[in-house]
Amino acid sequence: MDDLLRIVLADRQGVRVIHREVLDLGQAEREGMRGSPTLLVNGIDPFAEQGSQPSVSCRLFRGEDGQARPAPSKAALVAALVQAGASLSPRLREVLGVDGQRRLAPEERGQRAIQQAVMRSFAATGRPPTTDELARVAAESSTTVSQVLAALHSGDFLRLDEAGCIMAAYPFSALPTRHRVTPAGGVPVFAMCAVDALGIPAMLATDAEIVSTTPDGAEVVVTVRGGCPGAEPSTAVVFVGAGCDAGPAAEVCCDHLNFFTSHADAANWAAAHPDVQGSILGVVEAGRLGRAIFGSLLA
Repeated sequence: MDDLLRIVLADRQGVRVIHREVLDLGQAEREGMRGSPTLLVNGIDPFAEQGSQPSVSCRLFRGEDGQARPAPSKAALVAALVQAGASLSPRLREVLGVDGQRRLAPEERGQRAIQQAVMRSFAATGRPPTTDELARVAAESSTTVSQVLAALHSGDFLRLDEAGCIMAAYPFSALPTRHRVTPAGGVPVFAMCAVDALGIPAMLATDAEIVSTTPDGAEVVVTVRGGCPGAEPSTAVVFVGAGCDAGPAAEVCCDHLNFFTSHADAANWAAAHPDVQGSILGVVEAGRLGRAIFGSLLA
């Protein structure tokens, strides 16, 4: 496996390989090892067979010809790496705002200035700013706060309630959610979803702790240090999905982007919700997704 991996990665840039020695079954369960050797790509075992259990025994891989081998074929390994790099559907990438700067409001009529002022208020205080706090920013663009907020709501850069109050400004939520983020030296804030939670430390260029409750009621704690997230339990993953309906991200996908304690738990949830189309990502890959969406919003 190690020799094959070196061959496949010889002409690939930006791929980091970490070797871990697993000494007992308990560690195998924590690390997601299903026999020796196990390869995790962004925290996911692409060669795991349904029903396979953690193990420290020798492992065999079924080739395209049906024969058992001590490692996957080169073609299978390349396919696994390609799949990891293109695991989100075009529609989901569009809904999330991965491509381009879809989450960054236009500069016209003070929209970007107000958007960034709202996000800075969330980051500093854990709450959205008041209308009076935004009035000066709006006045500099010769407009009113209500007009700018209405435009930002229409463009899905933030969400307003029926009274015109700010409920959310991606990635922040004014209401409690299952995702609480505490930036280093800062105040706790709530994120709209798991990917938004991972995007907050990237956007603020800071370390952070994320405490999230899974849809199953379990707790996942993610510690972000130097831009790299590490999860407890180490088997945690993120399901990234969207419903079939059109509409703002808060309604289409935010409820479907959650941490799970394991790949199996996420897969079981996805199987029970066939109306939600999505992918299961490792926490590191989900962190890169959060950075791609939110990392430059306050630059």
